[in-house]
Amino acid sequence: MFDFLSDYNNPSLLGAFWVTVQLTVFSAIGSLIWGTLLAAMRVSPVPLMRGFGTAYVNLVRNIPLTVIILFTSLGLADTFGVAMGAPDDVKTRVFRLAILGLIAYHAAFVCEALRSGINTVPVGQAEAARAIGLSFTQVLTLIVLPQAFRSVVAPLTNVLIALTKNTTVAAVIGVGEAAYLMKGMIENEAELLLISAIFALGFVILTLPTGLILGWVAKRVAVKR
Repeated sequence: MFDFLSDYNNPSLLGAFWVTVQLTVFSAIGSLIWGTLLAAMRVSPVPLMRGFGTAYVNLVRNIPLTVIILFTSLGLADTFGVAMGAPDDVKTRVFRLAILGLIAYHAAFVCEALRSGINTVPVGQAEAARAIGLSFTQVLTLIVLPQAFRSVVAPLTNVLIALTKNTTVAAVIGVGEAAYLMKGMIENEAELLLISAIFALGFVILTLPTGLILGWVAKRVAVKR
C-alpha cells in the first residue's frame, strides 16, 4: 500500500518537512521582530513613521503571498541582483528568499495583532510613565509591549499556524519543502488521495501541538483585567 514511498524514502519525506519546520521557525522569528517594529511605528508620535507603518500593513495584507514570494525571487534576486547566497548555491538562495517573503507578508499580521494588544493597555499607565520622564521608547518597551504581548498570545498563535501552512507557497520558487515534494510525488504516482492524506497529516502534526501548547500559554499569561 505504501510502496510509492520507497522511491522517496523516509529521510526525503522527513527532510521535506524539516525544511518546512526551518522555514516556519526562521520566518516566525523574523516576522515577530519586523512586526513589532511596525507596531511601534503604527503608534509612534512621529507622523512619518506612523504613515509608513500604516501604508506597509495596508499594502502588504492585500497582496497575495504568492506574488510576494515571486517578487523576492524574480524581483529582488533576478532584477535587482540582491545576493542571498553564493551564485552556485541555488537551494540556499531560494530558501533565504522564501524566508524573506514570508517575513515581509506575515509581519503585517503580527503588527495588527500586536497593535490590538497595545490598545488594551490602559492609557493612564502610559501617561503616568510619561509624567515621570520616560521617553516614548521606554514607555513602549518597559510598560506597554510586555502587557500587549501577554494579551495577544492567542492571535499570534493563529498567525504562526497560518505561517506554517503558508510555507507551502515557497514551492513556487523551488524550495524543497513538503508541498514541493508532494507535487513531485503526485506527478509520478497514482496514489493521489493517499499522498495528500499523508502530507495533510504531517501538517496536522506540526500545527496541532503548536495551537494546544500556545493556547495553554495564552491562558497562563493572560493579563487579568
